[in-house]
Amino acid sequence: MAKTALITGASQGLGAAMAKKLAADGFNIAINCLGEREYENGGKQVQEACEALGVQAKCFLCDVSKFDACKDMVQQVKETFGTIDVLVNNSGITRDGLIARMSEEQFDMVANVNYKGVFNMIRHVAPVMMRQKGGSIINVSSVAGLYGNPGQINYSASKAGVVGMTLTAAKELGPRNIRVNAIAPGFIETPMTEVLSEDIRKEYVKAVALRRFGKPEEVAGVVSFLAGENSSYVSGQVIVIDGAMSM
Repeated sequence: MAKTALITGASQGLGAAMAKKLAADGFNIAINCLGEREYENGGKQVQEACEALGVQAKCFLCDVSKFDACKDMVQQVKETFGTIDVLVNNSGITRDGLIARMSEEQFDMVANVNYKGVFNMIRHVAPVMMRQKGGSIINVSSVAGLYGNPGQINYSASKAGVVGMTLTAAKELGPRNIRVNAIAPGFIETPMTEVLSEDIRKEYVKAVALRRFGKPEEVAGVVSFLAGENSSYVSGQVIVIDGAMSM
């Protein structure tokens, strides 16, 4: 039986690249989209691209910030594919603002998706992997969670929290042969960075030793490594993918 990878926030950007890469690796792909709009504007195309690579793929609509909705989605994925061997917690949003001006709503929205959403998914997928006696969980953090970033106290805090959850989950789930790792991308060419002005992009690139933004496919390559057998003794790690950024 082919293995299955469940990827949250996979209708575009990093998630879409990860889905296609893992499909190329032979995984059946469970694509999580927030809702119908995300499905029509990307999820459907990602599903078709994965199927074209010869694997099964299906989109599942779910707001990962909702505990019970995540439980239902995990059950649906298990019923559809039979297993969940890889979980990639990729869903993430930004609601930037300086501390003195940030609203409670801005903070809570980011925390609920980026931080609580990771807990929700681990909480419901871990029992499936425990019964299977193995699995790989890959959490998407950020360099902002390691170094901080002005105007992103909510985002930075949420991504730092993801690192803490990763290290703890790796210790708790390791005895059940479940590996848990995180990746911390820097500036990657995604819809999140497309909104940056050209002047800001030029300033950010100056801080990167490779003098360019990364590509989603380069991040997906690291996810492929962590999902596969070549990383069978890698757990509790945070892999930074930032082109040697100076902070």
